[in-house]
Amino acid sequence: MASPDPLVPAARAIALTRAAMVIERLLRALWLSLSLALIAVTAWAFDLQTRLPGDVAIWAVGAFAVAIVVALGLGLWRLRWPSRAEAIARLDRTLPGRPLAALSDRQAINAGDPASAALWAAHRARMEQAAARARPVAPRPDLVHRDPYGFRLMALTAGLMAALFAVPGGQGPLAGLPGSAGAAVGPSWEGWIVPPAYTGRPGLYLNEIDRDAFEVPQGSRVVLRFYGRVGALTLDQSLDAGVTADETGQALEFDARHSGRLAIDGPGGRSWQVTVAPDAVPQIAPAGPVTRARGGVMEQGFDASDDYGVTAGQAEITLDLQAVDRRYGLARDPEPRAPLHLALPLPMTGERTQVSDTLREDLSLHPWANLPVRVALSATDAAGQTGTSPAQSVILPGRRFFEPAAKALAEIRRDLLWNIANARDAAQLLRGMLYRSDGAFRFQGAPVLIRGAIDYLETRLDAGTFTPEARDDLAQQLWDLALLIDEGELANARERLQRARDRLDEAMRNGADPSEIAGLMDELREATDDYMRMLAEQMPPEDQAGDQRDQGDQQGQTITQNQIQQMMDAIQQMMEEGRMDEAAQAMAELNALLDNLQMQRGQGGDPLPGDQAMQGLGDTLGDQQDLADQTFQQLQDQFGQDGQDPQTGQNGQPGKDDAQAMQDLAERQRQLREDLHQQQLGDLPGEGTEEGNAGLDALEQADRAMDQAAQALEDGDLRGALERQAQALDSLREGLRSFRDAQLADRREQQGVDGQNQQQAQGEGAGRDPLGRDLGRSPQGGDLGSVVPGVDPRERARELMDEIRRRQAERERPEDERDYLNRLIEQF
Repeated sequence: MASPDPLVPAARAIALTRAAMVIERLLRALWLSLSLALIAVTAWAFDLQTRLPGDVAIWAVGAFAVAIVVALGLGLWRLRWPSRAEAIARLDRTLPGRPLAALSDRQAINAGDPASAALWAAHRARMEQAAARARPVAPRPDLVHRDPYGFRLMALTAGLMAALFAVPGGQGPLAGLPGSAGAAVGPSWEGWIVPPAYTGRPGLYLNEIDRDAFEVPQGSRVVLRFYGRVGALTLDQSLDAGVTADETGQALEFDARHSGRLAIDGPGGRSWQVTVAPDAVPQIAPAGPVTRARGGVMEQGFDASDDYGVTAGQAEITLDLQAVDRRYGLARDPEPRAPLHLALPLPMTGERTQVSDTLREDLSLHPWANLPVRVALSATDAAGQTGTSPAQSVILPGRRFFEPAAKALAEIRRDLLWNIANARDAAQLLRGMLYRSDGAFRFQGAPVLIRGAIDYLETRLDAGTFTPEARDDLAQQLWDLALLIDEGELANARERLQRARDRLDEAMRNGADPSEIAGLMDELREATDDYMRMLAEQMPPEDQAGDQRDQGDQQGQTITQNQIQQMMDAIQQMMEEGRMDEAAQAMAELNALLDNLQMQRGQGGDPLPGDQAMQGLGDTLGDQQDLADQTFQQLQDQFGQDGQDPQTGQNGQPGKDDAQAMQDLAERQRQLREDLHQQQLGDLPGEGTEEGNAGLDALEQADRAMDQAAQALEDGDLRGALERQAQALDSLREGLRSFRDAQLADRREQQGVDGQNQQQAQGEGAGRDPLGRDLGRSPQGGDLGSVVPGVDPRERARELMDEIRRRQAERERPEDERDYLNRLIEQF
């Protein structure tokens, strides 16, 4: 006979499941009102209502009350008490075979058949066993979807903070309540000392310091927190004059500015003698005088130091008006100009406690160029302290022009920038330059451009629209024209070279991708080739011979075009290998060489053996790197196709497109190997030397690795091909290094021979005259060198011409002397 309640085996699980559903629905109905109430209690526990101005606290309390009542009403209105049937249905859904539903069923047919009844009884027995194994279902309030912003979690966190700090800490109206944690524990405190971040020193937890004295850096922040009854603990300190405290006086902060005593008076208090280590002011001094580098670039070495490191530095340049020769266009008072501030170069990484570097800046376009100025250096540390060096009086370096017309334009430009009132005088001087000027200018288009400048100036002067902006535009036009007259097309080539260098430097600093850097490197190579070719074309034959004679003296830094190309190859290799710091250093060295560029053609202008072969090997290395990159890209593309294996297609065989791509890569690899083979048969540097043999061995290893890579590509083994290609790249680089060493050995040997020949010629009197002066070409066909040994004759000639012009312009001199000086100027 069936039991009156067939669900007795699962009665306990049903009851607990129903209770869980009650909790679940209560949480859904009341979570918002409870969260609001918890936020309100937290605000009250921290006494926030007393900190609100005016009637804001009343409005806030009213708003919270209304919100809580509305949330509670809506929740209760939506609340539905779960029935037993709902609990049974939820529990039954968690059981295999739905035994609770089966136990509630009755046999509908063949109830009188003994066999059917026995089968039904056996079925119910199994269901009763399954029901007896039922476990209650936990509540699932699903508040995440009802509270997507986590407001309940914020309220719970706020309540926890109130329980931890407001009650035991004695904050707000709960302070001092009987039985509270604060009353039970009594007064307590915590303290920290946080050194400035730039010191790199760890913070101190005062509660764990058991010694009576310790040292902290100057500027360390002292933070104290008192808990318990207000006034039970007090602070006594002499580290700082001022202490910042909250309204309760329980939270204190101040800086450790000088040594003194730090004490906490009261139960559990402590006392220490604190030594404050002072932060020294940065020191900076120039490492020598200001010098003028090639192209008029100002160079100023400096040494700076600080105990925690220099964070910034600058050079302040001011006009030394007292030292200016106030004649001609400089007779008027100058227009007010702010001091010129130049940021000093500092290392981007590493320590800055000791910094030695050189400030390089081209100030040729500045109105103060080639005028007396005062330069003061300053360094700043992280604490904001600044150390300044004594100002030194110097002539601000700037570009010097050699052509008289270019020099005159530069002086007119300077006068315009000195004071705009010189505009009328500048127009007259420009007109004077065009008087009988046929053949006077190196640049044939100069007269037309000068007339345009005159029209630009006089038109605006007559209309009263010659503003400072118009003056600056005209000054730039005069500067560009002076460059064209002085250098011709060489100025444009130099500008392209400078632009290419700047773009590559910026790309390296910003971490550009390898393809962009490779493109910029090619642009730099092209600009360098153009500039050096233009320089060689404009160099007179006697200057070229003179440069060859000067190689033994090494008065100026010389470099061949092939050496520059080798440096560029090395820089590109470093960047490809990820050695960006080394590449940046090598790039700085290359820039310094380009700034001091001279052409060195070697004996008779013939290139050294192997230059063309080295260029071919460099191209092969670049092509092999590109092929390896494409092979890796092919491997990535195959791996991304529906997750298939990189080596095979979806059916275990390479896809049709993939097979064709790998075949193309294999053909390119074979072609590169053939190119390398031809280069091995060519005229490579260091034939028969140790370095040359090492380079040939490396090329043979690269040849074998290329052959294996091509075979792997034909077999569809991309991973194996990449490994062989990496071996080929390493061997090619090793070979290039060996051949470069061989070239350097050849070059040193050739320079040694040249030096011996030059010494022999000097011994025979062919290189210098009896007074030790370099011999040069004279108009009479003889040799006449520098009048003063070690001094550039062209620089000396310019200085003499400047002195002659200066004396000729002095009207107090006798008329006969001035006529003689004038004839000297006309002759030269």
